[in-house]
Amino acid sequence: MTVESQVRYRTVTIEGLPIFYREAGPADAPVILLLHGFPSSSRMYEPLLRRLADRYRLVAPDYPGFGHSAWPKPGEFEYSFERLAEVIIGFTERLSLSRYHMFVQDYGGPVGFRMVLREPERIQSMIIQNAVAHDSGLSSLWAARRQFWINRTPNEPTLRKNFLSLEATRQRHLGSDPNPERYDPDLWTDEFAFLSQPGQADIQTELFYDYRNNVASYPKWQEWMRAHRPRMLVLWGRYDPSFDVSEPDSYRRDVPEAEVHILDAGHFAMDTAADTVAERIRAFL
Repeated sequence: MTVESQVRYRTVTIEGLPIFYREAGPADAPVILLLHGFPSSSRMYEPLLRRLADRYRLVAPDYPGFGHSAWPKPGEFEYSFERLAEVIIGFTERLSLSRYHMFVQDYGGPVGFRMVLREPERIQSMIIQNAVAHDSGLSSLWAARRQFWINRTPNEPTLRKNFLSLEATRQRHLGSDPNPERYDPDLWTDEFAFLSQPGQADIQTELFYDYRNNVASYPKWQEWMRAHRPRMLVLWGRYDPSFDVSEPDSYRRDVPEAEVHILDAGHFAMDTAADTVAERIRAFL
C-alpha cells in the first residue's frame, strides 16, 4: 500500500463542534467529497477510499450527531439538514476544498443539494447513489414516516420502531436481495450499537422529523437540475427497500445527459458492489 492510498483519520473544529473525517489520496489530486447516509458514517466509504486514492483525494466527513463527530443534544444543536449543510460547508472551507466532485448517498442527498444550491460554482460533478430528490422515489415504507411528519407525538413510537430497531437497521442493508449471504452482519449490528447509544434515538428522531422539509424542497432541487444540467452519474442499488428503483429515471428526466447504472446491490451499494462503484466512478471522471 502506498502512502497516498493509506486512509488518514482526522478531526477539525467547525462552529465549536469536533468534526471527524477520513481522507485518502494525494493532497493535490482532484477531490471527491463523500457525504454519507443514515445510520452510517464516513465509515461506509472505506471501500472507496482504498480503491480510488491512487488518483483522487477522497474526503469523507461525519455529520454532527453521527460517527466520531460531536453529538450535541437536540436542545444544544438544531438537528436539521440545513444546519448539517452549513456545518459541512464550513468543513470544506476549513480544508480549502474550493472545487470537488460530490458523491451523495441517502442523507447525503439533502445535505449535498443544499450545498449545491448555495455554492454551485464548487461542484464539478454529482455522483448519486441511492439518494432521492423526487417524491415518487420514496417507497411504501415511508407511509408511517409521513404520518409522523403530519402528527408527531402520537406517531413517534411507531416511527422509532419503523426506523431505529435492529430489524429495520438490518433490512436497510439486505432489502430484497435474494442473496443475503453476501452481507457482513457487522454492517447492521455495528450501526444498531451506534443507534443504541444514550441520546442517539433522540438525535435521529429529531433529524428525521426535519426530513419532511427535504420532500418539500424536491421541486426546487429538480428545478436547479433542469436549469443547470450538472454532470451527473447515478448508481442505483436495485434491492433498496426504502428508495424506489424508478428514481434513476426521474433524475434522467431532469438531466437527460446523466449516466445511469442499476447495480446488483442494495441501499448501501458499497456492501456488495464496491469494485463496480469504483470502476464506474473512474470511467465517469
